[in-house]
Amino acid sequence: MKSVPIIDLTPWFHGDAGDREKVAAQVDTALREIGFLLVTGHGVPAELRAEVRAAAKRFFALPYEVKNRYAATVGERGWLPPGVEANGYAEGTPTPPDLKETFAVGTDLPIGDPAIDAEWFLENVWPEEVPELRALVTGYLDRMRALADELLVICAAALGLPDDFFTSRAAHPTYTMNVNRYPPLSQVGEPEPGQFRIGPHTDFGTVTVLERQPGVGGLQVFTLEGEWIDAPFVADSFTVNIGDLLARWTGDRWRSTRHRVLPPDPSAPDEELVSLIYFYECDPLAQVESLGPPIGRVSYEPVRASDYLLEKLKAITV
Repeated sequence: MKSVPIIDLTPWFHGDAGDREKVAAQVDTALREIGFLLVTGHGVPAELRAEVRAAAKRFFALPYEVKNRYAATVGERGWLPPGVEANGYAEGTPTPPDLKETFAVGTDLPIGDPAIDAEWFLENVWPEEVPELRALVTGYLDRMRALADELLVICAAALGLPDDFFTSRAAHPTYTMNVNRYPPLSQVGEPEPGQFRIGPHTDFGTVTVLERQPGVGGLQVFTLEGEWIDAPFVADSFTVNIGDLLARWTGDRWRSTRHRVLPPDPSAPDEELVSLIYFYECDPLAQVESLGPPIGRVSYEPVRASDYLLEKLKAITV
């Protein structure tokens, strides 16, 4: 597969058993061959996505000294200023800091384990200058959680497992959402050698759901043939990929695929993009153990989800 496939989820939601099997088979093929897919027919209103993006842009437009009141670092809640994250380090590739700023939120309902709660269920930070952001983002997170759970049900069906195989291990999951602003070239100047809006990396969790804008300096995916290709843009779709935990769970049947976001391009010096990126994981204490043949091909050492994720987050923190 040399392109990212487009899969309509309408038959999954509204079809019969045969329709659902076909969708699950399409997802299995996409995750085996490229690790990415675009989904349509997902049911998340376009108006909500647009309103979240618009409110986030109002926050990003605030003066630096105002945003700095909410400053945070990777894994925390609030504003991640430019320069605090370099995703390339997650795969051992030293790169300059990513050319972006981020407003980060996530799940904030503790599980009662003080060490886990302090690391993974932090209180969200809501800027008082954009009061509407809280309700919009909270509503969006609810829709993303529901969609991510459904994607995990599809994944279980694709592997011939019980529908709740993954979701039963995500009863109280960790998840975060990064609203990334990629500033224009006219603002950041010429990138350093090897600098990207987001450096080459794989994601760390189970499924990632991305709501993106088209752009010249956009998303690229690394194929099995060893080449970078542009991810297609389709209106009213989400770009979905799996992370390392789900790849390990399937014994590398499915690919946690390298991807990157290109630096701003001289041909579009005023291009400014805002992406909504939902990173879903599983219960922080869940043991992720590779499924054996005929599903899996590689048997990894079992890992506790929170331990694996924390190691990866530390790696990308500047």
